[in-house]
Amino acid sequence: MDLKGRSFLKLLDFTPEEIIYLVDLAQELKEKRKKGIRGNSLKDKNIALIFEKPSTRTRCSFTIGAQEEGALATYLAGSELQLGEKESIEDTARVLGRMFDGIEYRGYGQEIVETLAEYAGVPVWNGLTTEAHPTQFIADALTIRENFGDVRGLTVVFMGDAKNNVANSLMVGCAKLGMNYVACCPDADAPDSELVEKCRTIAAENNCTVTVTSDVEEGTKGAHVIYTDIWVSMGEPASLWEQRIKELSPYQVNAKVMANAADDAIFMHCLPAFHDTKTTVAQEIEEKFGLTEMEVTDEVFEGPQSRVFDEAENRMHSIKAVVLATLR
Repeated sequence: MDLKGRSFLKLLDFTPEEIIYLVDLAQELKEKRKKGIRGNSLKDKNIALIFEKPSTRTRCSFTIGAQEEGALATYLAGSELQLGEKESIEDTARVLGRMFDGIEYRGYGQEIVETLAEYAGVPVWNGLTTEAHPTQFIADALTIRENFGDVRGLTVVFMGDAKNNVANSLMVGCAKLGMNYVACCPDADAPDSELVEKCRTIAAENNCTVTVTSDVEEGTKGAHVIYTDIWVSMGEPASLWEQRIKELSPYQVNAKVMANAADDAIFMHCLPAFHDTKTTVAQEIEEKFGLTEMEVTDEVFEGPQSRVFDEAENRMHSIKAVVLATLR
């Protein structure tokens, strides 16, 4: 499989075979790392990491992934570049493309990363936009495969704000790889109808389904993967908490939800998670709304079905796979 020179912007751009190749490569790189084997495939390569939104897993994964294959990663804060303010995205892309071999972007609208890719002349990787989080899905698919083997025919349920970037990429990825996808959410937080129909067409080609339901019991029954995310996404105003808590509290992942899923079901979360009150934001929520847990209970998050830290580790292997596949 030759992906050299390709940008990784959204999963809709890739065939099921290409996505599986990236998951396979991520698994191979993970196994090599466990054995202490480091590569040198990116020796003398330089990659730019543009972050308009903060990150733990994405930034560390791109940095470590590049370093372990011999590349040098340069972090560029969005405030330093002022994309679209003092210099256009098009001009920034053409400048960076002459200095770097690849560019990662984490920030806001999908159109920004698409424009960077159009003008840079080098591979551009989407580290997260408002609409999509494709590298997260490669890690998710690896995590699911590690637990179940063949992913085809499995049912993956996303609980809560099913219109966010993680859920969008999860829906597309599941449809591409033959996994049944269920968006279990209130009507106000349902995924974009046009994207749903597009994914249903893809799913039909891969013998799986895409379902949108507001019924928690129906939506989670017999599911193999229960997935959720924080109720107010990065970049959204804090004023949304009250509204989202009212809307999404019935969609909390708890012991009852997990009991309704398959006996061997696993819990996944892209992190960070509000499962306790050990952060300042969680403490503010407790003080204002009286909640000590939000999208997932601490019992489930810390329980035997939770795979959240395997999933977090897999971000590194999957991002390394994307960079290697498109650069080496």
